[in-house]
Amino acid sequence: MATSTTPRSESSSRPQKPRRVSHAERIYRPADPRKFNYDLDFSVEDFREHPELYRVGIGEQGVLLVEPYKSEILPLWRFRTPEIAAESARLIYSRFLRYKAKGEFVGMDMCRKFLQMGYTRSRRYANHASGKKYDADGKVLPRVEDHVKAHSAEIFKRMWERVERDGEYKRLKARHKATYG
Repeated sequence: MATSTTPRSESSSRPQKPRRVSHAERIYRPADPRKFNYDLDFSVEDFREHPELYRVGIGEQGVLLVEPYKSEILPLWRFRTPEIAAESARLIYSRFLRYKAKGEFVGMDMCRKFLQMGYTRSRRYANHASGKKYDADGKVLPRVEDHVKAHSAEIFKRMWERVERDGEYKRLKARHKATYG
């Protein structure tokens, strides 16, 4: 009968406390650095305090997860009519400028994502009144153009493109991606 030669310590019989993981260890570098990191516990992360954890991702990825920015921008986001969309886009762009003045790239990028989402959601409702593209069988429903929602979409698209063209935004985005992925 073989016995273990490894000495047993007294502490091995007691449950181990989980090791505290540093922020640096939580930085995630996926195989595809364009992807958003969905592995974080978004209920506890503060991306203003820890912008190094933020990943730009593709398109609108993570737009409804990244705090405190989501809570600051979401109440401004509306697109029901062109008038509401114009006011919403203006307020979100104003918030973008505030984050820009503070050098908060994550906030700037979250504004970009909300503007982009304003465009995509407005387009969805412009194409399909119910907001649903597919029927129960997975077939694409016929498109019926709603010119009011299409106008709302264009308002958001113009503001989104304005953010994308902003020199400081482009510089900070490139720096963030080069540093953190």
